[in-house]
Amino acid sequence: MKLNACIESIGLIGPGLPDWPHAAAALAGRATYERARTALPPPASLPSAERRRTGPVVRTALAVGHEAVAASGRDATTLATVFAASGGDGQNCHAICETLAGEDRQLSPTRFHNSVHNAPAGYWSIAAHARATSNVLCAHDGSFAAGLLESLCQVAVDGVPGLLIAYDADYPEPLRAVRPVADAFGVALVLAPLADTAAQRPGLAHIEAQLTDAPATKLASPEFEALRASNPAARALPLLEAIAQRRAASVVIDYLPETRVRIDLSFPHAPTPTEPAP
Repeated sequence: MKLNACIESIGLIGPGLPDWPHAAAALAGRATYERARTALPPPASLPSAERRRTGPVVRTALAVGHEAVAASGRDATTLATVFAASGGDGQNCHAICETLAGEDRQLSPTRFHNSVHNAPAGYWSIAAHARATSNVLCAHDGSFAAGLLESLCQVAVDGVPGLLIAYDADYPEPLRAVRPVADAFGVALVLAPLADTAAQRPGLAHIEAQLTDAPATKLASPEFEALRASNPAARALPLLEAIAQRRAASVVIDYLPETRVRIDLSFPHAPTPTEPAP
């Protein structure tokens, strides 16, 4: 079975990549990529009380979600959302573990509600006044692919645009020793049915996804390949690189141990997609 949609817009944040335009320039070779710690902006869309309670995963998710929605021109309140992450707020988890290992084991309500996997979705509903359906899922290192497939299914079945937000942030030690996510990275895609976008909203690219057992596409740039491998959300980079270069291509991204996702990209007046890169 194949699933297709139009990518209308992208939001991105990561190490040395403050937003999608900067990332697109670096991925296309128009600018030099200089890696630096991810600078997460405070979520200005939240009321001050909620803003103070947010951790890295919430700030990452909200930053890319707002960027993608703003670039699409869509109404955030009407977009169904899919949130995908391999884990939750690692810093909050670490603080909870420290508290439970101490003599005073009383946890604050803020620590508790930030510990759940769907916390970013809750904050998004407040920040964006979003009232549409929202799904939150996890598939370890294949979380981006799982989220993409879920979003594409929703677009195909419901025939309406949707928002995918994939994100992961680093853990402090000793958790980092067993889950070595290097830094925060997030990507958001506004997806829409092809039939609804052909005339009024051409979008950035058309994609068609299907399952495959081919190996995942690796990036030629050592810096971007290291980033791709260091964060589950960054598994999206082969797809993003092809979009940044406006290169019709087929890329394969990580999903399950024996199954991956092949994505065929096309652009208006672009050549036929090439085979997946090794």
